[in-house]
Amino acid sequence: MLTKPERPSRRDFSWFHTLRVRWAEADPQGIVFNGNYFLYFDVALTEFWRAAGIRIPQDLTMEGSESFAVSAHADYYAPAVFDELIEIGVRLERVGNSSATFRMGIFRGDEALTGGRMIYAWATTSLPRTPCPPPAVIVEKLRAI
Repeated sequence: MLTKPERPSRRDFSWFHTLRVRWAEADPQGIVFNGNYFLYFDVALTEFWRAAGIRIPQDLTMEGSESFAVSAHADYYAPAVFDELIEIGVRLERVGNSSATFRMGIFRGDEALTGGRMIYAWATTSLPRTPCPPPAVIVEKLRAI
């Protein structure tokens, strides 16, 4: 059974990406459609990797491996609405034998709107694909940020 993580706090994060909610992401009442929070997670995670000095997509296929999302989870606490600025916090939570878990939090000021996690796994690019460790240089850069 999946356990619900603790509601995120801004103090849980030292890195944030700011995003303005666009019209196409909201329903007729101006509230962000729930699936778009995963889009926000993905955008912020990409920017987090860039801020860490990881070249996208070049570094994602180094050492004969590549990464891809294998799990995404979100908990909703309050809605984001059209045209407001939100901040998405990202941090590396855990590195496993062949994966990395990222903790996410979406905020309006100090209020947590959404919390979640994304897990990325690494596998060989050669067939048959087999799990492999994330490249040490990527892990080092992610830990540094």
